[in-house]
Amino acid sequence: MGGGVAMAGGRIGPNAITRMAEAMRHSIGDARTHAVFATAGLGERLDHPPEAMVPEQEVTLLHRAARDALGTAHATQLARRAGMLTGQYLLAHRIPKPAQWLMRALPAPIAARLLVAAIARHAWTFAGSGRFSARHGNPLVLEIAGGPIALAGPAEQPVCDFYTATFGTLFRALINEQAQVEETHCIAMGAPACIFEVRW
Repeated sequence: MGGGVAMAGGRIGPNAITRMAEAMRHSIGDARTHAVFATAGLGERLDHPPEAMVPEQEVTLLHRAARDALGTAHATQLARRAGMLTGQYLLAHRIPKPAQWLMRALPAPIAARLLVAAIARHAWTFAGSGRFSARHGNPLVLEIAGGPIALAGPAEQPVCDFYTATFGTLFRALINEQAQVEETHCIAMGAPACIFEVRW
């Protein structure tokens, strides 16, 4: 079991805002994106994209506004696109190339342990004041308890597609190109934590 706890104040990396903005603008256009961000009280974030950590509440407010304006299905589709973009950003700018080469060269179970350990060390950057943990096995299980996205409100389906897509992008690039990630339990549906199962 590995874990990482949020830094004091519950702050999250700016990708949670900037990649959602990118995904929304591509899908619904600039005007509707501005309207959603304005509803969330985040209009300034579009004009001046954050480059440093942001309060986790902003992420919750943005996902709540997107779900209210666009419906849960469309909002989670956009969150999935934002998560994929985030994973691509991490591969390009945050995960050292030698580490990527090493993981690709190792057997998948060993490489997965290295990747999960790295994710756990940086969990405070995406889980805010939530808690991240992992259980190795088949499937590999990743858990986020108290993450900001699911706290946007109740839903009848899992809503943490941002995380699903981010994890999936990393695992397919570094562990196995057939890797699939599925959120099987979600706080938004009444579960005590959001559970993601990784298979390859």
